[in-house]
Amino acid sequence: MAAGQHVAAWRPRVPGVTEVFHARFTEYAYPMHVHEAWTLLIVDAGAVRYDLDRHEHGTPHDAVTLLPPHVPHNGSSATDGGFRKRVLYLDGRLLPATLIGAAVDRPDLRDPLLRRRVAQVHAALTGPGEELEAESRLALVGERLREHLRPRVAVAPPRPDPVLARRLRELLDARVAEKVTLADAAAVLRAHPAHLVRAFSGAYGIAPHQYLTSRRIDRARRLLLDGLPTAETAAATGFHDQAHLTRHFRRLVGVTPGRYRAGTPRAHRAGDVGRPDRSGSGTGDSSRTG
Repeated sequence: MAAGQHVAAWRPRVPGVTEVFHARFTEYAYPMHVHEAWTLLIVDAGAVRYDLDRHEHGTPHDAVTLLPPHVPHNGSSATDGGFRKRVLYLDGRLLPATLIGAAVDRPDLRDPLLRRRVAQVHAALTGPGEELEAESRLALVGERLREHLRPRVAVAPPRPDPVLARRLRELLDARVAEKVTLADAAAVLRAHPAHLVRAFSGAYGIAPHQYLTSRRIDRARRLLLDGLPTAETAAATGFHDQAHLTRHFRRLVGVTPGRYRAGTPRAHRAGDVGRPDRSGSGTGDSSRTG
């Protein structure tokens, strides 16, 4: 790889995302080309200039750039120090082809909330096991993008849907230790993914992925106190692996699973209940006469 270049690319297990691409370039310039997928781009450092449909554009640091499929474009650094970007390539499930014309006219969207949500999708996609969070956040990103690209009409605020929220909670409760995707839940409950996320968050004040993680951590705490090793606890509670469990456990409980388990008083550890206290400090020590 040439000096000043760094790239990372992978295909996540999240419906709608065909590729994730993170890159830092100092001198490279993209020639004119097209993509089969929608290109959702945020620039974290520097700036990019590009031509789209024979019009010149730039990528403001606080903007989100959406390049439509099959429309030629190029790209090069607009600053001496190059640029650092994060890209999601999206298939037609998130954005219909009918929005291509609007995206050509308005590819750069100044929307701090949208930019923050896109960054949250990237954060969720960097580690395995966060697919439900990535799906949930991506559903809201898609909704926001469609709002930008569709003709401006008065849109009524979303109405509460407590029945749908309850049904989703019941589904999550029944599948705490299983892999749950937003697409599966939407199919079972016959609801749009974005509506599912909004209904649940509005009813319970927490996103579906946060609720599921909390339930899994509660179950992990019980299993750890029962004496189950951390790796087995991770597998039994739906986490991708031990590191995945540890990351969320530390965030929600304040300590790692190992330290949590080690802090259990010996008399309360699984297998120790009912054993005589041989430490010399309990009432069962008959060798002392006082």
